[in-house]
Amino acid sequence: MPRSGPISLALPAFEGTTRKLILLNVGAFFGLLILRWLAPQLEAVLHSHLILEPLAVVHGEIWQLLTYSFVEQGILGILFGMLTLWFTGSLLEPSFGGRWLAELYLTSVIGGAILASAISFTHILGLRPDVGAAGAWSGIFGLMVAIAMIFGDQEFLLWFVLRIKAKYMVAIYILIAVALLLKQADTFNALIQLSGALCGALYVKFAPRRGLAFGLSEQYFGVRNRYYRWKRRRAARKFEVYMRKQNREVHFDKDGRYVDPDELRKNPNDKRWMN
Repeated sequence: MPRSGPISLALPAFEGTTRKLILLNVGAFFGLLILRWLAPQLEAVLHSHLILEPLAVVHGEIWQLLTYSFVEQGILGILFGMLTLWFTGSLLEPSFGGRWLAELYLTSVIGGAILASAISFTHILGLRPDVGAAGAWSGIFGLMVAIAMIFGDQEFLLWFVLRIKAKYMVAIYILIAVALLLKQADTFNALIQLSGALCGALYVKFAPRRGLAFGLSEQYFGVRNRYYRWKRRRAARKFEVYMRKQNREVHFDKDGRYVDPDELRKNPNDKRWMN
């Protein structure tokens, strides 16, 4: 992807994991709206158990570490959040794949929630563990930081007006979150966004190029294959001992594969045996 050049106002492709994440968020938003209209009391109870409240998480409601990201607080929140997710996701997904994008997003969402929840118990900057937060911005901040790290010189139209490089655009968003945090205005939400950005940066820096799931599967199959090779070598040694007791010699290579005696007797300099 080119790092700079003419900017088009055309919308990016709406497909893949980016589309699935957006549809999940929009579906949850309208689902809660419809439930509020049909059964307001039920919606209020459900809403209180879906948003992130550190004190509730400590008491066992660990699903909140994920579900809070699908609960939006207003029309503007879902509108600007999903637009940002659309643009950032569609930039990263073609280069790294849908699995990598999903892992980055969920790492930012869950990691940011864990980190922010832990910090809330320190009561620093007026934070309280009984205050809730919601919204997808922790995951979106993770995607934005990834873009700043990977495509930092790519240019965008900030708010469709100002031409700016990705790294500076992301810096503006982070400075706004820091200002909200220090001003103690919507403190917990600002902290979650910054925590999500940090977790996204750590994922980009340390996760395998093809994602954590692929890396873990490679590690698993590597351990499994080493175990099978060890079993084969052990069985080969036992068989060699058994055959020696029968006054016969058999040979296996270092990987436990049987070696034909005729192969051992061949003179590598004698070409007469070759076809």
